[in-house]
Amino acid sequence: MTKSNTPEKHVVYQVFTRLFGNTNTTNKPWGTIEENGVGKFNDFTDKALQEIKQLGVSHIWYTGVPHHALVRDYSQYGIAADHPSVVKGRAGSPYAVKDYYNVNPDLAEDPANRLDEFKALIERSHRNGLKVIIDIVPNHVARRYQGLTNPEGVEDFGASDNTSAVYHRDNNFYYIPGEAFQVPEAKNGYLPLGGEAHPDLAEPYDEFPAKWTGNGTRLAQPKFDDWYETVKVNYGVRPDGSKDFDELPLGYELLEHSAHHQFWQDKCVPDSWNKFRDIALYWLDLGVDGFRYDMAEMVPVEFWSFMNSSIKHVNPDAFLMAEVYQPQLYRDYIHLGKMDYLYDKVDLYDSLKLIMQGRGSTDNIVGVQEQLLDIEHHMVHFLDNHDEQRLASPEFAGDADKGKPAMLVSTTLSTSPTMVYFGQEVGESAAEDAGFGLHSRTTIFDYFGVPNYQRWMNDGKFDGGLLTEQERALRDFYQRLLNFLLTSSAMTGKYLEIHLYNRAHSEHYNESLFCFSRFDEQQKLLIVVNFADVNQGMVKVKLPAALLDAWQLGEGLYVLTEQLYGNEQVHLFVADGDGEAIIELPALAAKIYQLG
Repeated sequence: MTKSNTPEKHVVYQVFTRLFGNTNTTNKPWGTIEENGVGKFNDFTDKALQEIKQLGVSHIWYTGVPHHALVRDYSQYGIAADHPSVVKGRAGSPYAVKDYYNVNPDLAEDPANRLDEFKALIERSHRNGLKVIIDIVPNHVARRYQGLTNPEGVEDFGASDNTSAVYHRDNNFYYIPGEAFQVPEAKNGYLPLGGEAHPDLAEPYDEFPAKWTGNGTRLAQPKFDDWYETVKVNYGVRPDGSKDFDELPLGYELLEHSAHHQFWQDKCVPDSWNKFRDIALYWLDLGVDGFRYDMAEMVPVEFWSFMNSSIKHVNPDAFLMAEVYQPQLYRDYIHLGKMDYLYDKVDLYDSLKLIMQGRGSTDNIVGVQEQLLDIEHHMVHFLDNHDEQRLASPEFAGDADKGKPAMLVSTTLSTSPTMVYFGQEVGESAAEDAGFGLHSRTTIFDYFGVPNYQRWMNDGKFDGGLLTEQERALRDFYQRLLNFLLTSSAMTGKYLEIHLYNRAHSEHYNESLFCFSRFDEQQKLLIVVNFADVNQGMVKVKLPAALLDAWQLGEGLYVLTEQLYGNEQVHLFVADGDGEAIIELPALAAKIYQLG
């Protein structure tokens, strides 16, 4: 089987699974499940999933599904306790995975049947037209890993390691022989569980010998800001940075996944490579459609060639999305590592954030798009996710409506996927301190409710019945825009930048405005936005000869119709090789015009 090379527009809806469905509004810092509540797999009802689908979503990323370290006592199910001093928050970090072959027991109505409940959610998601993505965290695991339902022949991470050696190719971890792990010194008065007494805190956490910590620190006592709740996985990279495995020959960046898969068939690879490949294939077999890889750049690109070609060999359409934050690595991880998509964080996201905050110019968008044109389809665009400040928070934009022009640019600028974080579409601002998680980011460490989203959930009705008028209007904008993305042929067509032409030739066109064209044979679009929260009035938007030629327009008068709301038409005048449309641009305008 081979995957089609035709670009396809996708919309990924990231939902933090533990928080979805929680209708409890107590929101006590460091609150327990009993105090603050928790969402369950079963909260994703057919009605909820249909509403998400109708928002304009193709893929749903269930964040925090694999069983990770947490404080709650599940010993009656055979689950060993996690020491509170190496758990972030009370509910635990979803990126400290404890068992890759099962799911978080917090998320199940019956923890004994937790995997079956998630399998039912996969089936329910598919029935409602949504493809399912879950996390794989390849760089690190929880300090205490315990697989309870491993398939036959599967051994836990570290079970056969030689712990007397700092490094061995087939050790799963790196060790500090002769030294015991020590929890980091507290910072800013931090205490586990917010200072609450807990029986497990009577004895210190025991780990001997100490393992390297997830972010790579080699100290037996990491710093508080290190990823101290995790241990780094060894992929056959020696402590001096040299590689203890075969490297890809020159030219493999030009070859398809099938050639990469064949290359690795007769190679002996580190044990951790096989472990993670088997984990991915296990979840594919259960019906998962793709993966989001945490901090993929911290794992060698050769592993990704091995891993992703193995996945694509089984499912050529698997959706593979990864965090890589170093632009100089993008092309290696796409072409050699066979990633489908990488986060466009340090380029487009960072540029749009500065513009929304009034600290950047729209001129910078042009350079971002130009430098990524050869890989533009592979760069996931977003304005919210669990790692970033909420768009509506005072620390970011302070007003969800300021995200409208940015969202329009982010979603339509390229053929790449769009990602939306649950609550973004109703203006969630993450104003509360949850305990370990602080305001401006929706907590991923605590049991908590998401206020704006709870108003949309409306006690399980999922009808937006408690939303304010402004929140309802915002969600309506997102729904119109996201559905347009999935149905517009031009969204997988060509791109032509006309912003700089307007900066040079249109008198009142300024650096708060941005415009460009997306088009194909069926559809010709002009996208125009105003990032400023002031009315720009009537602005002349000029179409240069290059765009008129691409659109095959001769001299004359044409009509442009706005597509999101369909209640506005403007005239395009073409004469002497130049086009001009006079467009009203009120504060935070976000408009898509179609020719004809």
